[in-house]
Amino acid sequence: MQNGQPSRTALAAAAHRAAHQVLEQAAIFYDPLALRILGADAAAKVQEAAQEPPRIRMRIFIAVRSRLAEEALAKAVNRGARQLVVLGAGLDTYAYRSPFKNRVRIFEVDHPATQTWKRDTLAAASIPVPEWLSFAPVDFERQTLAEGLASAGFDPSQQTFFTWLGVVPYLTRETIWSTLSFISGISAGSHVIFDYSDPPEKFTPKLREYHEARAARVAELGESWITHFEPAELHLELSNLGFAEIEDMGPRQIAARFFPNRAASVPDAGGHVLLATRLPSAG
Repeated sequence: MQNGQPSRTALAAAAHRAAHQVLEQAAIFYDPLALRILGADAAAKVQEAAQEPPRIRMRIFIAVRSRLAEEALAKAVNRGARQLVVLGAGLDTYAYRSPFKNRVRIFEVDHPATQTWKRDTLAAASIPVPEWLSFAPVDFERQTLAEGLASAGFDPSQQTFFTWLGVVPYLTRETIWSTLSFISGISAGSHVIFDYSDPPEKFTPKLREYHEARAARVAELGESWITHFEPAELHLELSNLGFAEIEDMGPRQIAARFFPNRAASVPDAGGHVLLATRLPSAG
């Protein structure tokens, strides 16, 4: 992302969520605010998506990861989670339609420029900021995630669920592991859901061609994909951090759940959605 400017890929992800409500009739993920938050641009974004059929692959993946995240959050709340941290919130709308209301405190973390843009967008769309939401602007060049959350009133003694969607591929490994170390350090227990990609060299030729086209597109926006993971390596490192439960849905697992008739023809490598849980510390 460019200095002082909001994330353009955050806008693109919001456009995908909005287009899914119309072009697939929200078949996978229903978001009643997805179109509204885009304001006057919503219809144009949907029309643009309809005119570019290749976008459906990314649109469906974004719908899937959003649904999996919200389902996992609901289960975590039943296990005692009382805080939600949305890392790289962009134009995510969950806080504004949360069924848990004051039962779950929500913190949206993003770069200050993106967060200012979002707050202006919410005001323009007449979407009120609920009392259970706190904004935590964090410029990682100047402060840590812990500092930013502390300033917003985050309670590290509470079991917490973290969503981290559409962010990890843009970060260095150092930043990724620093963030996961912070999450794993919450003594009351923590959960994190994020998406990642296999290394491109594992893709089929057709998928690699698509991946390279997408990678070039986000690079033009100044937000390049720079990190990929081998699943086995990632799982081992998460276990070493203390995450006792790891559920990783790769392309075939996602297809088996949402498109069972196509699962057998889906390649092994591609985008993953991973949920990791660290149980509360004893004592």
